[in-house]
Formats: sequence, structure tokens, C-alpha cells
Amino acid sequence: MAGGVLTTVFVGWFSPTYFRAHSHMLDFVYLASQSPRRRQLLEQLGVRYELLLPDSSEDAEALEAVLKNEAPATYVKRVTGLKLDAAVARLARRQLPPAPILCSDTTVAKGRTIYGKPDDALDAQRMLAELSGGTHRVLTAIAVQQGAQRFAALSTSQVTFEALTPAQIEAYVATGEPMGKAGAYAIQGKIAMHITRINGSYSGIMGLSLCETASLLQAAGLTI
Repeated sequence: MAGGVLTTVFVGWFSPTYFRAHSHMLDFVYLASQSPRRRQLLEQLGVRYELLLPDSSEDAEALEAVLKNEAPATYVKRVTGLKLDAAVARLARRQLPPAPILCSDTTVAKGRTIYGKPDDALDAQRMLAELSGGTHRVLTAIAVQQGAQRFAALSTSQVTFEALTPAQIEAYVATGEPMGKAGAYAIQGKIAMHITRINGSYSGIMGLSLCETASLLQAAGLTI
């Protein structure tokens, strides 16, 4: 979470009027994500951010619907673009001062099968059973909007699970960690004891690959 980090700008500290009056002080990015892990990773980079979260009237989950026969990479890039479109409109609607907007989306895939967030505990158990004893991909798309320009990147990593017993899967699901996570697991959580190999970006598997994110933010004009 963002607490205790001096470089972080929290929602609600300053009004839009304050920002407009002190626009020369702005050196931050809008983060259009509810993920505490993405906040943590931005703080790791030392990037100041302001949350730009959906209104109660917005159906953010609907943007994550998978199209028929959609390839995982196409899917995650499309969803990230849709989320960024919504965030750009949100910024204009709220009449907030201009700054780069950062969006990201992560999905898990095995072959062409996409594993999104589980619907419930049984769905989480199903996903983990299918991922057990093999290697799958974690794809994280990142996009940054700065004015009329959009910068985007895709990070792809491989994760290998040892063979999990039904009891191990059930015990992990009972922790609650899988809920709200693509592929029904959190790499930084208890599931790590069952991961035998990672090839790629650990931060990307968490939800925001820092190498690509830093490059995009620098392209958008931020100093990191």
C-alpha cells in the first residue's frame, strides 16, 4: 500500500483547484488501477502518483470480457487500451490537471486458454488444477497516455508450478489469495512455495513490469 512513502501523492490530499493553481509543481502520473500491488511497484520506482479510479457508474469488470477465439496477447493489450480510454475520459470529465495516465492489465494463459479472475472458490480450484505441474505464461500489458500520444508495451513471463495435490489447492484457495487475481494466484503470496521456475519479469507477474513501465513513463516525459 502507499502509506508511509513520502514520494507518493494520495487521492484527496489536494483539490483539483489546488492542482490547477500549482500546475508548475506537478510531476506525477495518474494510476488508473485499484491494485495495491501496482501502487507498491510504482513506489519501488520512486514514482509519485494520483489514483484515477472508476466512478461507481462505470462497469470496469465488463471491459475484461474475453472475445471469442481471442489470443491472450491480443486480449490483454485490448483490455488495457479500453481501460486507458475510460481513464482518459474520466480525467476530462473530472476536469483534472493534465499528467500522464498509466494503465495495466495482467492475464494468465496456457496455450490459447485465458485464465482471468476466478468467479468463486471452485473456479479458483479448477484453474489451479489446470496450471498444476506445468508451465504457463503471464502477460502484462502496460499503456501510458500523455496528451494525444499513447505509449504501450507487453511483458511476457513463464511460471512453472510443481504438481499440486487437491488438498494443497484447497488449502491455498482457503487463504483467499486467489480471489481477484488472474490465474487464481498471487506470485508474492503463499503459492510461491509451489513455484519451481520463473523465466521473465517478477514485477510483471505481480502486475506491472518495472522495466517496461519505466521506459514508457520516461517516453511520456517523466523523470525517473
